[in-house]
Amino acid sequence: MTPTKLRLLFNGLIVIGLAFVVFFRLRFVHAFREFNGHRPHHFPPSGSQSAITDVNLIRDWMTIGYISEAYRLPRNLLYEAVNIPPNGNEHKSLKQLNDKYYPKIPGYVLEKVKATILAKEPTPTASPSGTSVPLTTSIPTTQP
Repeated sequence: MTPTKLRLLFNGLIVIGLAFVVFFRLRFVHAFREFNGHRPHHFPPSGSQSAITDVNLIRDWMTIGYISEAYRLPRNLLYEAVNIPPNGNEHKSLKQLNDKYYPKIPGYVLEKVKATILAKEPTPTASPSGTSVPLTTSIPTTQP
């Protein structure tokens, strides 16, 4: 190969490499803008009392393990409620479990899990009578 052809080949490979870099950089920038600073959902710490309480947020793509963490319920309770053994089903979604164990009843596992969570949800406690929470707080002013 002559030095001119070798130089053209070398320069061509550099241009192709730069084109790849630009292409994937644009994809990264687009993905980053789509991300828009949203963070994945984090569950409250294990010691805290607050948990998700809206069962309408449960979807059939979720696993029983995910739901048990989010709603602070034992996994075995949910498996027993739908009458499904936990072994071998830890990574299956509610839809996959429904299709495997209850193929003739669509949405059964999802609805049964929702009903179990609602049944185990603690009842809200009322504040003791005689105690009141002030609606506004006054800010003390200081004289200069």
